[in-house]
Amino acid sequence: MDAQDTARRLRRIGDEMSERFYERADVVRTLVVALLAGQHSLVLGPPGTAKSEMARELTGRIEDAAYWEILLSKFTAPTRMFGPIDVAALARGEYRQVYDGRATTAHVAFIDEIFKCSTAALNETLGYLNERLYHPENGGEPIRCPLIGAITASNELPSEDDAAAIYDRLLVRIEVGYLENPSNFAALVRSAVRQPAAPVRTTVELAALQHAVREAVPAVDVPDAIVDAVCTLRAALRRRELVASDRRWRQAVGLLQASAYLDGRPAVDETDLSMLTHVLWDSPADRPTVEREVLHLVNPDAKEALDLADAIDELEAQLDAMAGQSREALSDWVIKKAHHKLATAGKRLEKLRAEAVAAGRSTAAIDRVTGRQRAVRARVLTEALGMDASMVQAQL
Repeated sequence: MDAQDTARRLRRIGDEMSERFYERADVVRTLVVALLAGQHSLVLGPPGTAKSEMARELTGRIEDAAYWEILLSKFTAPTRMFGPIDVAALARGEYRQVYDGRATTAHVAFIDEIFKCSTAALNETLGYLNERLYHPENGGEPIRCPLIGAITASNELPSEDDAAAIYDRLLVRIEVGYLENPSNFAALVRSAVRQPAAPVRTTVELAALQHAVREAVPAVDVPDAIVDAVCTLRAALRRRELVASDRRWRQAVGLLQASAYLDGRPAVDETDLSMLTHVLWDSPADRPTVEREVLHLVNPDAKEALDLADAIDELEAQLDAMAGQSREALSDWVIKKAHHKLATAGKRLEKLRAEAVAAGRSTAAIDRVTGRQRAVRARVLTEALGMDASMVQAQL
């Protein structure tokens, strides 16, 4: 399998997963890019947002890959993660660990509730993520682990210094929430009672993925113009007192190369810089600022789309504040205010997208805001005007 065929397969995997997991296209693509870069990712969000299901579905499409997952707690012992004691050997007076099926033999790992890592397992977990090494309980030579990348998940950010050390090692950070669009929620409910058709299931061989990670992705060119853009972005973020470590910036270059490779390009271009919106924030409160600075630098269409997103968010906040009011009051608000603003935003987003396509720029941010506009419009139609979800889907 050549490098371009691997990239095509990975793109198809992303497309197929995006059809299955509503409102998760950007999340899926980002997880694929992180794996291609050989980096670890964090999916941050409340319970029941398909974090573990996405990780299993993605890793299940890598043929011949050893997969390991665990739900951590403050009491998880290192041996449960990296290899339990061989009881039979212990009876013979030998201290030995059983590594099969544990983190030490995994090509891809899913670690749920990563920040609940026990103090006893902390150093070994850091060594595993940083150097892909495990130091056996009985000493001796460290074991080199075949880990390509770990997908981790948490319902909340770390609150202790020990967990913060792990947080710093997770290069890619992605926020997820519950479904916003009532039509997508209705489709989700229907999927629980209908027998789905057998899905198309593209896979990629482990050897092909490893070749991409080790050789094809690092071979992607990073032009001087991209280096200059990264330097400009760093200065802009520092002016806003958002400072990332030199290590994080250096590792982010691999993400840019992986993004270009996934799209089938031999060199990084400005569209790949949008990956940095998942890298350069520590607190979720800082993410919108990082996103605006990135898009201001590389995509003026997307920057205007984010301004429209603010207006859309304000309308949704007004809808939330009107909970409990009469249908007449809600209808009056829709007619006088919400409908016009949402329609205007939708038309402007369509125009911005057409301009971006014509200029060869990424439409990812515009598409995300468009999805937000449609979700809020669907909420207005269902909650304020009383339309059912199927009628709303037809109108959207």
